[in-house]
Amino acid sequence: MTPETPDAPVTPEAEPTAEAVREAVEAGQALLRALLPGLTDAVVREPSALPGWSRAHVLAHIEGIGLAMARQARYALRGELVEPYDGGPPARAAAIEEGSRRSAAALRTAVEDALAEASAAWAAVGPDDWSRPVGYRDGPLRGALLAWWRELAIHTTDAGLGPGTDGWPRELCHHLMDHLAPRAPEGVHLVLVPAEGPAAVRRYGPADGPVVTVRGPLTALAAWLAGRAPHTPLVCERAGTAGPLPELRPWP
Repeated sequence: MTPETPDAPVTPEAEPTAEAVREAVEAGQALLRALLPGLTDAVVREPSALPGWSRAHVLAHIEGIGLAMARQARYALRGELVEPYDGGPPARAAAIEEGSRRSAAALRTAVEDALAEASAAWAAVGPDDWSRPVGYRDGPLRGALLAWWRELAIHTTDAGLGPGTDGWPRELCHHLMDHLAPRAPEGVHLVLVPAEGPAAVRRYGPADGPVVTVRGPLTALAAWLAGRAPHTPLVCERAGTAGPLPELRPWP
């Protein structure tokens, strides 16, 4: 499913270039590096924003996904395909659980090492390499970079480190609203109306379906679509009547 064209003519947000995304990723990695020295054993055991996960779980996941996507880049430049995780989802889950048991010092070192490898791997990608095939979702290398951008930003917030969802960059929010289109409720015409203006409006689902309109700041709408609690209440209307937010479908 992809967002439909709004009824009124708008000027859509341009998709960021791979170079712009790489710069955003580097900025996100620098932010996380700056936050790591403040971690203590007590702090990493505290709950994260994800049910059942501590901060240590989230940090172990950031380490794993950073290395997994960096590996996609390394192999793509060799002309080889490899799965993101050896052993698939079960191995990924086991690595997160095991990694979460480490001390704060060990977690800091592991995450710093993963960020260093990510920086080196993505820096090696040239302008003509972004279309190279990768094992991640059988797509292009650019898709793996976008995945790392999403995961890094969202999970840094989940860990309660740095800015909350209200600090997510506009470019990331627009990307999330496009990437997460498959989460739109089935059988309705969902209209997301950011306070920032008509250029940011997104429509999903059948044009002849019952209209459900959700309004709020761009960052709050992107957070909700990403399954995170909006930092400010959203307003939902069905046939002009206020109502609860609709249930979203699974993450694509």
